[in-house]
Amino acid sequence: MQEAFWRELLAEFHRPLSNPVLIFSLLLLIILLSPILLRKLNIPGIIGLIISGVVIGPYGLNILAKNSAIDLFSTIGLLYIMFIAGLELDLNEFKKHKNRSFIFGALTFFIPLSIGYPVCLYILGYDANASFLTASMFATHTLVAYPIVTRFGISKQSAVAIAVGGTILTDTAVLIILAVIMGANKGSLNQEFWIRLGTSLAIFSAIMFFLIPRIARWFFRKLESEKTSHYIFVLSVVFFAAFLAEVAGVEPIIGAFVAGLALNKLIPHSSALMNRIEFIGNAIFIPFFLISVGMLVDVRVVFNGYTALFVAAVLTITALFGKWLAAFISQKLFSYKTAERQLLFGLSSAHAAATLAIILVGFREGILDENILNGTIILILITCLVASFATENAAKKLVLDADAGMAIETDSVTDKEHILLPIEEPERMESMLELAILFKDKKSPHPITVLSVVPNNEEAENNLAIARKKMEKSYQIAAATDTNLNVVASIDHNINSGIVRTSKEIMASLVMLNWPEKNTLLEKFFGETTENILSGLDRNIMICNIRSVLITHKRILLFCPPLTEMEKGFSSCLDTIMRLSKELSIPVFCYCNAKSKRDISAYLSSSKSGTISFHQFDDWADFLVLSRVILPNDLIVFFS
Repeated sequence: MQEAFWRELLAEFHRPLSNPVLIFSLLLLIILLSPILLRKLNIPGIIGLIISGVVIGPYGLNILAKNSAIDLFSTIGLLYIMFIAGLELDLNEFKKHKNRSFIFGALTFFIPLSIGYPVCLYILGYDANASFLTASMFATHTLVAYPIVTRFGISKQSAVAIAVGGTILTDTAVLIILAVIMGANKGSLNQEFWIRLGTSLAIFSAIMFFLIPRIARWFFRKLESEKTSHYIFVLSVVFFAAFLAEVAGVEPIIGAFVAGLALNKLIPHSSALMNRIEFIGNAIFIPFFLISVGMLVDVRVVFNGYTALFVAAVLTITALFGKWLAAFISQKLFSYKTAERQLLFGLSSAHAAATLAIILVGFREGILDENILNGTIILILITCLVASFATENAAKKLVLDADAGMAIETDSVTDKEHILLPIEEPERMESMLELAILFKDKKSPHPITVLSVVPNNEEAENNLAIARKKMEKSYQIAAATDTNLNVVASIDHNINSGIVRTSKEIMASLVMLNWPEKNTLLEKFFGETTENILSGLDRNIMICNIRSVLITHKRILLFCPPLTEMEKGFSSCLDTIMRLSKELSIPVFCYCNAKSKRDISAYLSSSKSGTISFHQFDDWADFLVLSRVILPNDLIVFFS
């Protein structure tokens, strides 16, 4: 009996493991421990996951086999990386630097290609077809190091936007070249091939950029409270887009990236949905992909003789040099700092998914031999390690530079930011709190304070308990976005004095009020509570009337009457609006006179808060004519 038990137990641990529960447990243990252990040695966690894949893979200790389950999770992880890259791309920054993205994309495509072709032809001695296919592999890159950028919070940097844009351009071009070479190899490279490819890509683009955003906007608006459904919907869009891309004749990774671009404006960076997307991706899917990359590496290639080592060395050096040269030329053209060049190089130097796809297809078709295949596996390992180190070092330098440059401003502005959100109607709390979370500067040490004031009468204690109970939901909303919250229930003679007193106690920089809904005409505009708070507080006050889901808005209209920019607190209010514009990825249009335009432009230029489109308006005695420019999906901000 005992022998049978031990026999069954040992059978469970027979290599490669076959028990799905044990396999999943092992992978989770690796995902948990490898980054923690390597962080002590100052090595990026990504490298730990790749090396773990090498060790447990079929070419290492053979603990795990490269089966369909591993391939599925690997594919999901890669698609997830590309999706997050598209989702986190600052579209306003990308539009501003789109020419740079095209230039960098062209450089990082043509330079490795033009270096790689003669190297393969003359040094390695392959024929023209094999040399061109191998050289096109040098032009691709995979955003293996992108999670490092996300972790350091620099995904909005212009260098990152350019690198991501370049990735899509190079991978699309290379995968189309692959389709063309395969077509030529099979003798089917005719007019019908080009018509089919062009038509399918046009239909794919129409579905992703016109149909999907409209469906998503409708879905988020109709099912506003169904937060779990939002995540499932987003995941469905990603994999549907990947499938459509494959049908259109390009790789699924292009579809996942396009899905990120299509949903970019509908998922604010500080929203609960974005937090869930990043959390699940960084915890499960992306680490699975990195482990699977390691499982591809056959370290025995090193012992296969001089030829295999020589080919591996030549391929790796050529790949890294081509990408470094492209980053170096881009640095000179765009006047970038050394750290930004290093970031460009780090993000664009890792070769994984697209590289392997090209080489495997070429190997199966008999265009490439085993030496190229084995050399590429070694190339994948080395380039992923180099990319991780380069990206982490560059990210640290950029974060330190940004912190040093903003030290004075941080002491005077960020440390003072403290948002107070008085809640009179609990049913409107969710929309107001979501807006406050988007307003909040992520560097501010202060939590958002949610306040409920109850009258000081014989029912005060009972009303206080009821108020605290009603505000419990605010903790769930804040927790979903990793936002610190301070919930205060207070007793005072009236609501106004309670708000005024609390704002002074916590030294609030911004008080957000609900738009009062009163019966009389005078109270409709201000309301007694609002009037008293305005006269009793020397703080920035925002009176908000949120009628629809924030992500459904398409632009912010800013109305600035003459000399508004001279008011105390105007600059911090403007910073808040610019932050909201970035979170929602929507443009800001400002209506003001010439002097205000000049002053606001000068402030935005010095603070680097963003850009605004100005429209001159001087007839403020009859400013209601501005209603002509307002569209249903506009978010209107009136400074007073």
